[in-house]
Order: sequence, then C-alpha cells, then structure tokens
Amino acid sequence: MEMQQFYYDNKIVKKFIYATIVFGVVGMAVGLLLAIFFLFPNLTDGISWLSFGRLRPLHTNAVIFAFVGNAMFAGVYYSLQRLLKARMFSDLLSNINFWGWQLIIVAAAISLPLGYSTSKEYAELEWPIDIAIALIWVVFGINMIGTILKRRERHLYVAIWFYLATFVTVAVLHIFNSLALPVSALKSYSVYAGVQDALVQWWYGHNAVAFFLTTPFLGMMYYFIPKAANRPVYSYRLSIVHFWSLIFLYIWAGPHHLLYSALPNWAQNLGVVFSVMLIAPSWGGMINGLLTLRGAWDKVREEPVLKFFVVAVTGYGMATFEGPMLSLKNVNAIAHFTDWIIAHVHVGALAWNGFMAFGIIYWLIPRMTKGPLYSLKLANVHFWIGTLGIILYTLPMYVAGFLQASMWKQFNPDGTLTYGNFLETVTQIIPMYWMRAVGGTMYVAGMLVLVYNIYQTVKANNIVEDELAEAPALQKISAGRIKGEKFHPWLERKPIQLTILATVAILIGGIIQIVPTIMVKSNIPTITSVKPYTPLELEGRDLYIREGCVSCHSQMVRPFRSEVERYGPQSKAGEFVYDHPFLWGSKRTGPDLLRVGGKYNDNWHFNHMWSPQSTSAGSIMPGYKWLFDNKALDISDIEGKMEAMRTLGVPYTDADIANAQKTIKEQSQKIENSLHADPDFVKSYEESKKKAAARGEQFIAMKDREIVALIAYIQRLGTDIKVKTN
Repeated sequence: MEMQQFYYDNKIVKKFIYATIVFGVVGMAVGLLLAIFFLFPNLTDGISWLSFGRLRPLHTNAVIFAFVGNAMFAGVYYSLQRLLKARMFSDLLSNINFWGWQLIIVAAAISLPLGYSTSKEYAELEWPIDIAIALIWVVFGINMIGTILKRRERHLYVAIWFYLATFVTVAVLHIFNSLALPVSALKSYSVYAGVQDALVQWWYGHNAVAFFLTTPFLGMMYYFIPKAANRPVYSYRLSIVHFWSLIFLYIWAGPHHLLYSALPNWAQNLGVVFSVMLIAPSWGGMINGLLTLRGAWDKVREEPVLKFFVVAVTGYGMATFEGPMLSLKNVNAIAHFTDWIIAHVHVGALAWNGFMAFGIIYWLIPRMTKGPLYSLKLANVHFWIGTLGIILYTLPMYVAGFLQASMWKQFNPDGTLTYGNFLETVTQIIPMYWMRAVGGTMYVAGMLVLVYNIYQTVKANNIVEDELAEAPALQKISAGRIKGEKFHPWLERKPIQLTILATVAILIGGIIQIVPTIMVKSNIPTITSVKPYTPLELEGRDLYIREGCVSCHSQMVRPFRSEVERYGPQSKAGEFVYDHPFLWGSKRTGPDLLRVGGKYNDNWHFNHMWSPQSTSAGSIMPGYKWLFDNKALDISDIEGKMEAMRTLGVPYTDADIANAQKTIKEQSQKIENSLHADPDFVKSYEESKKKAAARGEQFIAMKDREIVALIAYIQRLGTDIKVKTN
C-alpha cells in the first residue's frame, strides 16, 4: 500500500494556544477586578467604561469566547488532523478562522465597555459582531468538514462526533438567538419580546454552556487524556451512549433557568424533566474519562498534566450533578438569584474548562517545540494554587448563596419580613466576597505561573514547525453496510449521515419548546392596562441596558410569599409583551426592580444614582456620575427606535412617532420640576450653572441629561399593574 507524506499544521495550533494564554490572563484579571468592586464599589468612580455593569459582560465574553474559545480551536485543530491523518483542508481558512476570531474578541473588548450591549447573557454583542461571529464559525465548519472529507482514516473517532455536534448546534443557537432588528450601526432590538425572548435566550444561554463549553471539551477529553496517560478510552460503547444521549437531552434543559417565572408551566416542567435526565449521560462521560486512567494512577501522581485533567473531569462531574439538582423546583426556589449560582458556574469554568485548557497547553507545547517543559515543579505549583483558588472562590459563594436565600425568606411571628431591608442581606456576605477575591487572586497567580513556564519552555526549545507525517490514502469501499457491520461503526465512516442525525437530535427539543411559545399567541395573554413605553422611558430603558443594570437587578417577582411581600404582586407574562429585549436578570446583587416605580420620589433616584451610599448606607452599588455630565441625552434616533419597535409589534402610532421629541421634552421637564423640590438640588444646580458660565461652556439643563431618562424608566416600572392599597 502506497504511503503518502504530508505535514500537520502546528503553526495554527501555536497561534490559538498563545491567544488562549493572553486572553486567559485578560479575562481572569477583569473577573478579579469585578470581585474587588464588591468590596470597593467606587474604586473607578466616575469612569463609565470601567464600571461593573459594563465590565461584567466583558469578563464573561472574554472567558467564554476568548479564553475557552481559543483553547477549543487549538485542541480541535491539533487533534482533528491527527485523528484524520490529514492536514487541515485549507491553510487560508485556518488563518481566517484565527484572525477573524481575534478581531471579534477585540471588537467585543472595545464595544462592551463603551456600553454597546444587547443585555442578553452570553450574547451581549451587537448585530454587526454577531454577523461576524456567524461568518467565522462557518469558516471553521467548512475547514473541519473539508478535512473530514479528505481524511486518510476511515472511521471517525468519538472526539470528532463531539466537534461536529458543536459546530452544528452553536450555529443554530447563535443565529436564532441573535435575530434582531437594527436601528443603527451599533444598536438593535431583539425580534422576540418578553416571555418569548426569555425562552429563546435561555435556550441559547444554557446550550452555549452545553455546546461551546462542554461538547468540544468532551471531544478533547476523549483525545488528550488517552494520549497523556498512554491508555485507551475505557469504554467505546459508553462513549456512544454518552454522545447521543447528551446532545439529545441537553437542548431541552434551557427553561430550568426560568423556573417560577412568567414562562408557561409546561415549558418549565419540560426543562426540569430533561435537566434531571442529563445526570446519566454527563456522569457517563465523567466515568469514561476517569476510568481511562485506570492502572495509571502512579503516573497521575507524577505528571502535572494528568493532575489537571483529573481535577477538570471531576469538576465537570460536580457541575453536571449540581446543574440537574438546581433544576429541581424546590432547590431552584432557594438557589436562583443568589451567589450559589455564581459558585456553580465557576466550578465549571475554573475547574472543567480552565484546568482542561491548562493540561492541554502543558502537554502540547513541549511536543510542538520538541523539548521538555521548562519546569515540572512550576506546573505543580500552578496546579496546587489553582486548585486551592477554586476552593477558596466557590465555597464562600455557596455559603453566601445559602445565607442570602435564608435571609430573604425569613418572617417574624407577626408575618412581616425579618430582613425587610435588602441591604441587611448584602452586609452579611461581605466576608464571603473577601474570600472570593483571595481565591480569584490565587487562580490568576497560577495563570501567571503558566505564562512564565510556557515562555521559558518556548525560549529554550525549538521553533514550532509543521510536523511531517505519512499514511496510506483512504481506499474506497461499499457505501452500504458491510456484511456483519453494525449500525454505529457504519455511521462512523459516514460523516454526512452522522452530522444529519446529530442535527435532527438537537433540533427536536428546540422545535417542541420554541415554536409553540413563539407561534401560539394565546400562550402569552395580554393585559389591557400594559402600555408601550413613552419615548423618554424607551431612551431610559436603553440607558439601563447600556449600563448593565440587569447584571445586578432582576425584574421578575416569583410566586413566593417572601417575594410578594417584599416586591409586590407576582409577575405576569402579559407585563412584558413590549419588552425588546426582556430584562428579567439572573442575579440579585441588589433588589428586584419590577415594581419599583413610584416607591421612591425622583430626588431619591437622582441622589441614589449619583452616590448610592448617600441614600442606602452600606450599599455596594457604584455611582453613575457620567449620567449627570453636562451633555445632552442623544435622542436623534428616537423616531428610528420607535419605528423599529412598531415593526416588532409595539403599537406606536404615526402621531406617537412624529411627536416623540416634543413628548420627551414635556416628560423630562416634569421630572426636573419635581427635582426642584429638594433645596440641595437647587443649590448644586445653580452652582453648576455658574461654574459652566465661568468656563465659557454651554449649560445643558438637567431635563436634557441622561439621568432624567433613566429616572423616567425606573419610575415607570410596574406601574401598569394596579396594586390595591388599604
């Protein structure tokens, strides 16, 4: 049989590894800064692009798409070539994939701190960047599928099944969740509203975790753990069951993020059922990974790479046991909106994704540079301080979550809330936030140890070059099943059929959950008293989105006695029919705001946004001083925004749109008039006029500034639902 010589492309793998390291440091450093903000909320006082609300989505996007995304591409490009015994289909596509992905990351790093955000969790990037993501993802898919079609290895190894499922599912999720109507170059509104938007977002959000953070890393687990341990995968049959059951079940689980919300009960219950079922395939994969190391435990004690892999797979098992448990309604009633969820997601991110990436880097770099790792001792130091960092990060957050939930729900004998002031729960968990910052510091320190170790390794060893390989060309055989050949081995040599079946498996759950909610209007009953936002309130809502307020405040009152007592009547689906996008939130660092309208006067909100501690002693909310700057609120796009909303079904009339700017001036003047009731406001207002005149600046009236629009929006919240008072 004639052997063919070819070269594996190691240079593209090197590029993705270096990007993984760089963006890992950046993403984790931003995360550490955010943890410090909980202790020193006004650390970056007055600097808009360094505020918590704007940096939080930067942190999540940097860790998920920059750090984990680049690690995924590095692992896939390395393993795919060797499993298929073929160079990547196109060097050009490989480089477009790399540079396109880095440009997307840079665009995110610029746009998010500037406040260009859709507010949809893990999908905050605006529409031009979303289009770029889709295009680069297609480039990746074409390159991968092209390589599969020109392979020299007949059967597709289990890792490749996971890579194919990742490509197909992420494409479907990203496209459907990102459907939006552009208003301008960097502003759009989701085509879905309220309950529908929430369901589509968490169908995407949960499965972004499933098919971006999990399935590609499972594929890499099936490749790199056997390679590092020099052992075969524990069970081929288990890998088959693991793959098909996981991709079929995972896609149904999204609604467990919306339990006790305004989402229809049938959708919530479907999410619970399939979430619980996910324990089986998830733990099947964990067992398959760990038992691959059977007989190699002495090697685990000696080699830091295997230590990282063991903790990573264990972290995967812990997170995928906890996830289904959190989807049980009685557990979710306690955990949701608390720091328990923060602990849960960081077990997955820091242990599973982080340690898998570190293990792969430590294994790959010496092989590609044809020399030893600079220091095994430093790699072990990284392992231990990283592991301790995970523990010191997550355990305090679990405690904080339990404490928050118990305090929120406690009642006095007379039926009143024991802790009626939300801040009482915040001040109790500050020590846990200190411990989290310590744990995060240790984890980042471990990452810096990796940077030094890899730098010295690359410096001491050879330059990364393409690797010579040889293999026989693939010989054609019958397209049908060979006598005695079972179905799955036949499917493994049929990439098109395998991809089609995987696509069908992931589409079933999505179609059954999404289509009825979007297409059947009776599932979302309307409420006649709920009206569209006024033009000024719409501008204020956009500011609320820009500043990332949804990161800390929910707008969803669940049907619990404690929440109804604290916040007001339970949320109803019809309240959100004009909300593009929905703003239910997923964390209560501060209280729920759904019914805050009218609870405080305009002056209170004015002072609270300038200095939260002046109105709420002990608050960890930062000030938003740039909203008060001597510059006018930009309302130049208001007609376009209202036209877009009307296209999406919001009943604005021609007169509403034509008179929008006049309506804004009238409503903002009323708010400024109410602010004059505070003598301190009048005094500071007059002083600011004099200072502007002394500097020769044009003075912008308070009614024309951004803070007034935000106050208008906050004061509107919940006022459409009439609340009976005694």
